[in-house]
Amino acid sequence: MTALLRALLLGALLAAGAAQAQAPAASAPAVAGTPQPDDSNARRAQVQPGNNAPMWRTVKDQGGLSTLPGAEKGVLIQPQADYIVAQGNAGEAWREVRNRWIIPYGGSLLLIVALALGIFYWRKGALGGHVPDTGRKIERFTPLERAAHWTNAGAFVVLAISGLTMAFGKFVLMPVIGSALFGYLTWLLKTLHNFVGPLFAVSLVIVIVTFIKDNIASASDFVWLSRLGGMLGDKEVPSHRFNAGEKGMFWWGVTVPGLVVVASGLVLDKLVPGFGEVRGQMQIAHMIHAVAAIGMMALIAGHIYMGTVGVKGALDAMKTGYVDEGWAKEHHELWYDDVKAGKIPAQRSAQPLPGAPRTQS
Repeated sequence: MTALLRALLLGALLAAGAAQAQAPAASAPAVAGTPQPDDSNARRAQVQPGNNAPMWRTVKDQGGLSTLPGAEKGVLIQPQADYIVAQGNAGEAWREVRNRWIIPYGGSLLLIVALALGIFYWRKGALGGHVPDTGRKIERFTPLERAAHWTNAGAFVVLAISGLTMAFGKFVLMPVIGSALFGYLTWLLKTLHNFVGPLFAVSLVIVIVTFIKDNIASASDFVWLSRLGGMLGDKEVPSHRFNAGEKGMFWWGVTVPGLVVVASGLVLDKLVPGFGEVRGQMQIAHMIHAVAAIGMMALIAGHIYMGTVGVKGALDAMKTGYVDEGWAKEHHELWYDDVKAGKIPAQRSAQPLPGAPRTQS
């Protein structure tokens, strides 16, 4: 009996020793009386089962390991970022900038521009028509200039419609056509956006190179600006081939925002080496792309208005390439004077298009 008790006692001691050897050693606190994170998390798990906040706090402070190829694949939560109007981790800050600033304020800007143009047309109507036509034509745009303009304009319209749908369609279209159809439509427009973007970029460069010479500021532009181009009066201020308003549109409505939109779009498509590989770069590129695109659309809306219903005969100039001498004298008197003085040829293209009106001296 005594031998049996001794054997049982020895077995119990050996089992306790083995269990103690297998148990993890408790980490010593860095400061006496301060629990370590693991200890704190263990106690929290006992009283707050399902609380994963401590785990996510640890995850967002450091990256992990991943077998997926590519940069930042082991980072689940981005680090903190300060986008001036929004702070937090970079993903949440970007979302706030988009949803609380770009979408509401950008949409409001476009609506204000549309309303302002409507009111202006209601009060002023189409400008021009005070000088009668003479029947003699001047070539205002060459075939190359018109081809570059219409190619760039067509690409811009596709990009604008697809971009507006992706930005505002969730609030405007989806409640009307449903989520399924809206999803297919957005996918189609996004695909068009990506394929038409390069066409816009190439045609933009051609437009800039083609029209830059006649869009350099001159002394007459300051006179035009001081009188607001005569839009508030009954007579236009004399100008060269393009007035100060058109030159401003060329630089600040087409060239600068166009190049910004193209550059940021290339980053978003991951076509710029060294950029767009991590989410932070993509988020910044998206914000720049969206702001520049909305600003460009707001200004181009004014250009479209003036080139269609805002000025009589303006659309025909870009359609046929020719304007009547009366139109040229009324809207661009300094340019008309240069043509009549022989400083600028009335027919600039090598050969007129078939069916184009013939110029007369």
